Amino acid sequence: MANTLTKRDLVNKISAETDFTQTEVFDIVQRAVDIISETLSAGDRVVIRNFGTFHIKEVKPKVGRNPKNPGKDVPIPARSVVKFKVGKELKESVSALTK
Repeated sequence: MANTLTKRDLVNKISAETDFTQTEVFDIVQRAVDIISETLSAGDRVVIRNFGTFHIKEVKPKVGRNPKNPGKDVPIPARSVVKFKVGKELKESVSALTK
């Protein structure tokens, strides 16, 4: 099973490798997450070179099935979802793990 890197872990790692305190790093990481969220909420893309691109995709409405009552149609409305397209360098480094 793969390990999970949380925001707190990220803050601790960056703080340990720099001269910034954990509080300063947390504020910076949180602000970055806030800016990414605000940008996506405005309908714009976020491109982080060599990492990937976050963008909004419109999902069309569709009809689903209720698992408890498969004979009954359940309308699923149109919605916007966040998608991530991995960048070339990240894709290559991850695919190198399986070689």
